[in-house]
Amino acid sequence: MTYIEKRLFDGEEIVYCGDFPGIHKFWAWVALLFLGIIVIGIFIFIGMMVHFRTTEFCVTSRRIVLKKGFFTANMYELELDAIEGAHVRQTFFGRIFGYGTVEVRGRGESDIDFPTMSKPGAFVAAIEEARMNAQAAPVEHLAEEMKS
Repeated sequence: MTYIEKRLFDGEEIVYCGDFPGIHKFWAWVALLFLGIIVIGIFIFIGMMVHFRTTEFCVTSRRIVLKKGFFTANMYELELDAIEGAHVRQTFFGRIFGYGTVEVRGRGESDIDFPTMSKPGAFVAAIEEARMNAQAAPVEHLAEEMKS
């Protein structure tokens, strides 16, 4: 069970979780294989793997969450109704290999910059779908009450 799964509210469920791109994991293995002889590759590999394992980013039915950290947990979250927009940034190679970064802007000065992830467009699409479902839920509930 992940850190974010342990901290879900009642009735809240995970809609989509992002992941690091495979090319980043590939570079960790390259560092281990080619620089491992000099020991520095082992430290690079361990550092990258700890970063991959201790960073989580998910879209839930109520909010978006970014969790970073191993010894200390830094959680950044933004309610779906507070989101004003999202930007996807992809380099040339990011477009080819399917990775990029996402920046989500919220009301006021609340922004969340997500780390490089695979399929950033799918992450933004999941945010938009969760926002639409969250907005439609009260209307559907009201329609059911009016039928009764």
